[in-house]
Amino acid sequence: MQTRQPPRSAHDLRLPIFPTPRRSGAGFKPEHLADILADTRKVGFFEVHAENYMGDGGPPHAMLDRLRNDYPIFLHGVAMSIGGEAPLDKEHLRRFRRLVDRYEPHVVSEHLAWSTHDTAYYNDLLPVPYTKAVLGRVVDHIDEAQNALGRPLLLENPSTYVAFTGSEMSETDFIREIARRSGCGLLLDVNNVLVSATNHSFSPQQYLADFPLHLVREIHLAGHATEEDDDGNPLLIDSHDRPVTADVWALYERVIAELGPVPTLIEWDNDVPAWSVLKAEADAADAILSRHAGDAYPELRRAG
Repeated sequence: MQTRQPPRSAHDLRLPIFPTPRRSGAGFKPEHLADILADTRKVGFFEVHAENYMGDGGPPHAMLDRLRNDYPIFLHGVAMSIGGEAPLDKEHLRRFRRLVDRYEPHVVSEHLAWSTHDTAYYNDLLPVPYTKAVLGRVVDHIDEAQNALGRPLLLENPSTYVAFTGSEMSETDFIREIARRSGCGLLLDVNNVLVSATNHSFSPQQYLADFPLHLVREIHLAGHATEEDDDGNPLLIDSHDRPVTADVWALYERVIAELGPVPTLIEWDNDVPAWSVLKAEADAADAILSRHAGDAYPELRRAG
């Protein structure tokens, strides 16, 4: 006699299981939804800022529910203040966990930065000194966040405009030790590498050679603005308001040549263009991924 299986819940039925998207994705913008749904050539995934969906309902969730039926969703946090001195906000973690449970994201990520002090919240991602004391605090915070969310985190390398004279180790050594002690994965933002390298006069190629690439589970690409500091030297701003530059594409191809295909997000958060423009950036990333895919990833050949 055949054993009757218990019925699947409505929650299970509305959340398809997708394989790891070894392709490009895009940051979801609500104004793009109609064009996304009409597009016959899909991107690999969409990523959203978790803080934009921490309300209980309304149009934002209706749109994300619709998108989740057709695409993997990645959640990217921007306000956890992993590097801050204060304890993590437990209410923030609770609301984040509700999103994880609701959308079952493929990836959950946060920044190596801080944005809170006492009761103040700063609308920026501020750098930390690379010291043993800060390292221990960051590891503790990641442990707490991973336990609260029930998921591993990916930690993103920062874009920085100042450096601390009190730092005791390099950024790459700091990040490597965080990952070793916390078990988190890494999100490599290639634009951040170029921004920081230019602002602090070090080699982005050497940074990537020192970076623990084997722990990278996602890559971000974005555009930056070029300004000048008080001495007339180039100052790059991680503005997310224009196409990816040729220098960033070249660094990205170097990484993919070593790693093979890794889910790659195009970030464009300000002066957001039409979907066709953002999709063209994603297509350019897919072309690079496809060149280094070999025969292991037929979905990239189809995308190309």
